[in-house]
Amino acid sequence: MRTFTLYTEKLLVLLRDGRKLLGILRSFDQFANAVIEGACERVIVGDLYCDIPLGLYVIRGENVVLIGELEIEKEELPPHMTRVSEAEIKRAQKVEREATDLKGTMRKRMEFLDMD
Repeated sequence: MRTFTLYTEKLLVLLRDGRKLLGILRSFDQFANAVIEGACERVIVGDLYCDIPLGLYVIRGENVVLIGELEIEKEELPPHMTRVSEAEIKRAQKVEREATDLKGTMRKRMEFLDMD
């Protein structure tokens, strides 16, 4: 007969695509596949952040870069961070992405000046 252990650790999981997930670990296996309850994706842009709820979430181990335990009662963000709505964080992401794209475009235009 199998017995299952109920885990109650709060985790931060960094995925290969750069996403950061938080939630309560409920199960895992030898391949680092994990089941996270009450999962949310934490999106950070500058000093703004938003936790987007995902619910019960299954993570394939091949996508995990890092798993870290967090203290359940302790706030893990610095006090200067501001919580915003999902719509606001999406707008901030779009502005950040456009600025990065513009920077890359300008760099390509200026490559002819690089005379190494």
